[in-house]
Amino acid sequence: MTFNRRKFLSMPVLGAASYQRVLGANNRLGIALIGCGRRGREVMNAFLQTGLAELRVLCDVYDLQRERARQVLVKDVRPDACVAHEEAISHPGVDAVLIATPDHLHVDIAVAALAAGRAVYLEKPATHHWEEGALLLAAARRSGKVCQIGTQQRSGSHYRRIRQEYFEAGKLGQVLAVRAVWHNFPWQARRIAKTPKPPGLDWDRFLGRSPYYEYDAARYDAWRYFPEYGGGVLADIFNHWADVAQWMMNDSRPLHAVSLGGIYHLRDGRVNPDTVHAIVQYQTWNLSFECSVAPLREDRPGVLFQGTEGSLLVTRGGFTFTPAKGNAVEVQAEQDLDLAHSKDFLEAVLHGKKPSCDVETGLEGLRPCYLARTAYWSGKRASYDAARNLITS
Repeated sequence: MTFNRRKFLSMPVLGAASYQRVLGANNRLGIALIGCGRRGREVMNAFLQTGLAELRVLCDVYDLQRERARQVLVKDVRPDACVAHEEAISHPGVDAVLIATPDHLHVDIAVAALAAGRAVYLEKPATHHWEEGALLLAAARRSGKVCQIGTQQRSGSHYRRIRQEYFEAGKLGQVLAVRAVWHNFPWQARRIAKTPKPPGLDWDRFLGRSPYYEYDAARYDAWRYFPEYGGGVLADIFNHWADVAQWMMNDSRPLHAVSLGGIYHLRDGRVNPDTVHAIVQYQTWNLSFECSVAPLREDRPGVLFQGTEGSLLVTRGGFTFTPAKGNAVEVQAEQDLDLAHSKDFLEAVLHGKKPSCDVETGLEGLRPCYLARTAYWSGKRASYDAARNLITS
């Protein structure tokens, strides 16, 4: 992608005034928020709640999003603002970056930030294309900096308890089938009206290295509908539950996958399916995934592990263990997972420890997602070749 050099050079130069005001006053990490949309604001708010971070830069391709983030997040020191992620990364007050852009921009920005010596919190899915995984992993290893992937269950205390008390202790017997279900996503069911491109939106930067399209409001505001920018529910939703399943089962080597689905309900110009069913096969167990953007009823979206000695349903709100003999055990969890995961990342940076979801772990959690996506788009069974780290169909 060739950017307009005159436009780039005319952007306001970031100052270090806010950084100089706080330097030495505390041990908070200076953060650049790159991608100021809804999810970026949510996670940045969690960063600030920890007391370990200070927002130094707001970076987004759209001026309205930067202003929304400023209004929601800023209380005292006004952060600098910019369009170009290169400026945010090079800002003298930035120790770490929070990347919450559309998926197709994740790896380019993360690799640049790591090369510049910045720690990285990267929203999931970590990558948008299979081959990007090797690039991200190599960049993280070269830099030696902390890179946390945003699958926040990894920092959840009740998930860790489940793994130790139930799976490592073998209380479920042999688990043969795992069922992951999550429906009803109003944010991904919006109908976006046709509108002209806002003057404050840098459309070329939004597109990045993806194929060129003329501006379309839906492609910007509902980018998850389109495979050029996101994998839809087989990426941002399945990634969460597939990671939980593999973590508990201690098995990140899927073999095959099949997927069925389509646009059954929301005929609004989207390309990614609104409803999918996928089955991923492992050596001794199957993982099934059911998901629809439409408002199907599912009281407790989560992951159900079915073993020969009992079953266990785990959700973000707790878990229920039902043994083959005896009474069920139900535990409620009150932990804020975004807050826990943000704190884990910031403490890893401050104290030089491994984060709860590093790049290797994040990429392992994407394997079944890529298998399911490949199977869906090819209409064939997809297979994972672990020896060559390839997915074929």
